[in-house]
Amino acid sequence: MISAEALPFAKTGGLADVCGALPSRLAAMGHRCSVFLPGYSQAMQAGYAMNDTHVGFVIEIAGKFVAARILKATLDDSPVDYFFVDQPHYFGRPHLYGDEHGDYNDNCERFSFFCRAVVQAIDRLRLPVDIAHCHDWQTGLVPAYLRTKFGNHAWYERAGSVMTIHNLAYQGRYWVHDMPLTGLDFQYFNAEQMEFYGDLCFLKTGIVFADMVTTVSPHYAAEIQQPEFGCALDGVLRKLGDRLVGIVNGVDYKQWDPLNDASLPQPYNATNWKVGKAAAKAALQRELGLPLQGEVPLIGLIGRLAIQKGWDLVIPMLEQWAPSHNVQWAVLGSGEARYQNALQQLANRFPDKIAARFDFSDRLAHAIEAGSDIFLMPSQYEPCGLNQLYSLRYGTVPIVHAVGGLVDTVTGVTEATLNSRKATGFTFYHYDIESLIRSTEQAIDVYQREKGIWAAIVETGMQQDWSWGKSAERYEEVYHRVMSSRKG
Repeated sequence: MISAEALPFAKTGGLADVCGALPSRLAAMGHRCSVFLPGYSQAMQAGYAMNDTHVGFVIEIAGKFVAARILKATLDDSPVDYFFVDQPHYFGRPHLYGDEHGDYNDNCERFSFFCRAVVQAIDRLRLPVDIAHCHDWQTGLVPAYLRTKFGNHAWYERAGSVMTIHNLAYQGRYWVHDMPLTGLDFQYFNAEQMEFYGDLCFLKTGIVFADMVTTVSPHYAAEIQQPEFGCALDGVLRKLGDRLVGIVNGVDYKQWDPLNDASLPQPYNATNWKVGKAAAKAALQRELGLPLQGEVPLIGLIGRLAIQKGWDLVIPMLEQWAPSHNVQWAVLGSGEARYQNALQQLANRFPDKIAARFDFSDRLAHAIEAGSDIFLMPSQYEPCGLNQLYSLRYGTVPIVHAVGGLVDTVTGVTEATLNSRKATGFTFYHYDIESLIRSTEQAIDVYQREKGIWAAIVETGMQQDWSWGKSAERYEEVYHRVMSSRKG
């Protein structure tokens, strides 16, 4: 696994959850699995021992010679090896990708160096690699290095590559004059390979050169082959045919299960959820300064404050509802200042109804998932999504926009799905405020007036199995396809 993030070492989003959980599951299935990460300050300060592998080398990049050493860490409960490219100039910074002023202006150089260091480190460490599984644009050069034999490393002869797209909107696009940073010949800067509307594109590079491409849900795999969601790469993706596969992300139930969650006032499951959730709700209300009103619906929202997550619908809805609707809201997230300022103003005006926290707290995320009655996820697009899966397990009924992985994981309430006991949440299909309000009103009405139906929805959701087992088996199938095709 080659990634820019993985729990418990470095995280900004769901990529870290996937690359933290999937390797351990693959190892439990009998595979030897290693993970390569940048040696961020965040990783070095995560509290895990970093051991020197005594592997170091120098890479010529941007007209200078830059040294790297490879560190290694292991976790007590996992056989996975974690390797870190230690280069403080590139990775010893307070944040992973940028600061309050935007992305770091040398990100192309930083992640070119990371990819080049990884392929060299694998060779020096003599790892018997069958599959180089690359995640998102930051690792997109690695499949190109394998295919072009860049550096002539011995392990290339054995290995195939898989490229996983976690979010197609983040592509790693840089101007043409950054091409020398990659170390690759300019012959590859063409419309069929690394060039993208005049720019160098890391994600397109990974897609084109990889043996197989996956993304994080079947529905999203179909969506990104169409212009609306394809981010101008839909034509490239359509050419892949059956080499593009959608696999839903899993949930690590060791971390996300109310029956074993030490941060909750009391554990609960699908048989005693009413008592457990009531205690969690009261604790959340106390922590956030909301009135202790057990019968008032409490709606949770967790996520980046970005347009993708639907805040352009949520904030106008809050402005309409807060003066007149007896509903409580718990918001956790950080991101764009315009959304943070609007939410803060609403929280200041309506402190008995809206509580907002603008940082990331894993503990508070667990508390919101358990203490909320409803979880709102009105994303414009959502490759997979994890919070709706957490919500199902915690008995917090999700309301979702029917896109991407949200379609694949939440079964909307209809007469048919209620009769068959398959309904697990509420869905809306048109991305507009009217549809969002209508779906939320329906959910609140069932919550307040149809206790039996609500209990059935909660219990059906809590009994769903979205663990990594099935997903890991699908990845294993992809790996075997790659290995078989290379042998052929």
